[in-house]
Amino acid sequence: MARLKEPKDQLFPTTEDGEDDYMSMAILEPTVSTAQLETSAKRRARKKREAEARAHQPSKAELARQAELSRDEALKTSLPTTSKGFQMMAKLGFKAGSALGKEGNEHARKEPLGVVVKEGRAGVGMEGERKRKFREEAGDANGSEGAKKRETEGEFRERQGKEREQKRAEGLCWGAMRVLEGFEGDSSHDGSDQRNDEGEAVKVVEKPTKQIPVLWRGLIRDRLNKERERRMRYDLHQSLSRHAAYDDPEDEKQERQALGTWEEEIEEEDAELDAFNALDPSERLRRMVEHLRERWRYCFWCKFQYPDETMEGCPGVTEDEHG
Repeated sequence: MARLKEPKDQLFPTTEDGEDDYMSMAILEPTVSTAQLETSAKRRARKKREAEARAHQPSKAELARQAELSRDEALKTSLPTTSKGFQMMAKLGFKAGSALGKEGNEHARKEPLGVVVKEGRAGVGMEGERKRKFREEAGDANGSEGAKKRETEGEFRERQGKEREQKRAEGLCWGAMRVLEGFEGDSSHDGSDQRNDEGEAVKVVEKPTKQIPVLWRGLIRDRLNKERERRMRYDLHQSLSRHAAYDDPEDEKQERQALGTWEEEIEEEDAELDAFNALDPSERLRRMVEHLRERWRYCFWCKFQYPDETMEGCPGVTEDEHG
């Protein structure tokens, strides 16, 4: 048997006689490209992604971001030697990397001033004003490290509870004023109600508001203010919808009613009422409840008027005593 010589090519070994040795030939796996392994579904998905990428229109935010990146990149690069400005400076003796001005100046700049791009339409000093206000709100206006005391969860709940109690007491005050009007209001009007232009019943108060007890005077003033505003809106609507050539003989009377004596009385200051309204709602409610009990033997919490001053059967003065 012929002895094999050392093959020079592992793919095509030969014998000593120079013939190909097919028994020792190395058979390699055929190489397959990625494109041949790609299925039709993957190819469609790839083409779809490429088409979407080509058709994508960048948004304003993306364009602004791209502009910002390109601007920052341009500011980071030094002055190129091919520019006209660098060539003019080189003729005057400037060399790249050296400072401007006289030689030996330690404070001379080697880098240009940094550019701070201003965004927005606010004024130049607006940003500093905002920072100052922010420091004041944070308790650090003078550069100190003090921080604004934050409200704890317990304090927040306590404050919310007080606000709800005050709002509820305010609503009870309006209810007590209506009860007082029911008892004492008969002497303030003639017992008959007039109808306004919208058909609503309105009590006509003959007394000046300052002669009404301060405990329920605010209810009357609030009602007069609302009626005055309603009347002014009605007169404005009538004037807009009326023909220019139409002359109504009742105009002067209506104007006096809308803008006459009641307007002067409502706009007049009432120091007594202002002082009463400045009290805490719970204190105002306490005074009205005691007045109802002493004057009319009426319990605001029982919603009942007792026949005598002993008010037998009433649990007490406060709401807590009534459960």
